[in-house]
Amino acid sequence: MKTISNLFLILAVLLSDVMCAVVAYNYCDMMWGIKYAGYSAPVSTAFLVAIPFAIAIVVCVVIALYLKKRIG
Repeated sequence: MKTISNLFLILAVLLSDVMCAVVAYNYCDMMWGIKYAGYSAPVSTAFLVAIPFAIAIVVCVVIALYLKKRIG
């Protein structure tokens, strides 16, 4: 159980890193699109991609904490 708990904590950290990369890429893409391609949405819509990542991170942390409490 301890190994699985640590695995979920590592997964949460990896998800946070991937979230940062994806949001940064989408933000840059939106800025370019607004400047050159005529996008009408604001740049802040790039942050909407972070919502599913944040939910997954919270779920991973909750599962890891549950498993740690179950151990001892």
